[in-house]
Amino acid sequence: MHGRRIVSFITLAVSLILASGGVVIAQSYPTRSVKVIVATAAGGSTDIAARIAAQWLQDRLGQSFVVENRPGGANNTGTEYALRSAPDGYTLFVANSVNTINQTFYEKLPFTFTTDSTPIAGVMRSLVVMQVHPSVQAKTVAEFIALAKAAPGKIVMGSGGLGATGHVAGELFQMMSGTKLNHVPYRGEAPALTDLLGGHVQVAFTTLTSSIEYLKAGTLRPLAVSTATRSPSLPDVPVMADSVPGYEASSWSGLLGPKGIPDDVVQKLNREINAALADATIQKRFADIGAGTFPITPAEFGQFLVADTEKWARVIKFSGMKAN
Repeated sequence: MHGRRIVSFITLAVSLILASGGVVIAQSYPTRSVKVIVATAAGGSTDIAARIAAQWLQDRLGQSFVVENRPGGANNTGTEYALRSAPDGYTLFVANSVNTINQTFYEKLPFTFTTDSTPIAGVMRSLVVMQVHPSVQAKTVAEFIALAKAAPGKIVMGSGGLGATGHVAGELFQMMSGTKLNHVPYRGEAPALTDLLGGHVQVAFTTLTSSIEYLKAGTLRPLAVSTATRSPSLPDVPVMADSVPGYEASSWSGLLGPKGIPDDVVQKLNREINAALADATIQKRFADIGAGTFPITPAEFGQFLVADTEKWARVIKFSGMKAN
């Protein structure tokens, strides 16, 4: 009996050591370099958000957080790579609003974004602004709607590409306002804005980050911002919901990983990112590019991704848009 007690004691002691060791391992994450995948090219708003977040995590957690750009396939190439990685917290992914759009826009993706990922933290949110060329005889959204209804399909809308955030924001506007615009997609918001500046298209919905310089210079006229509240960067520009009740659209970036990342790692990363978003220096860096912070819990972020996917699915099905 005495021998059995010794064996039981040893077994219990080993179990406690292993359990405590597991806690130590979790608490010490990361113990090596972490890859942060961005599915867009360097220099864009998602890439900027990723680099700000990665630098903060590196400074706080004492390991390298290396941003790796994997553009291609309209975000899908880098997304698939990230979601197929080992769920150990050493390959993370900064996703954006195109990911929730693509889930419906592309009929046969090799992954399901909302169920094959682990939501970790929101990072950045950028409003969408509806802007027109100065030659357009509309100073308000209501006046623009009247113009569009008087000549269905005549007003040309430029966007950053088929299925881009600005494109679906414009389609949402048409769906909710009962208007019909002639859509012309470009390879990015920059060329779309160039043609808007030249008067080749009359209206565009783009992220404020892309167009803020033109709006402040007066070379383009903003009619409305897409969020529920006015932008500090454009305090005199009304919200779209004043003219189109219930309208809301935004571009966002957030940190995710493949499905199955341990919850203690998720919570640790979420705490650190939210600490960054509360930092005045980080807030100013986002404000300088016309964006805001996006603090949120992992559970709330997961719910947001599902709701965003469902919202854009309704718009895509209504408009009949399809990927080339």
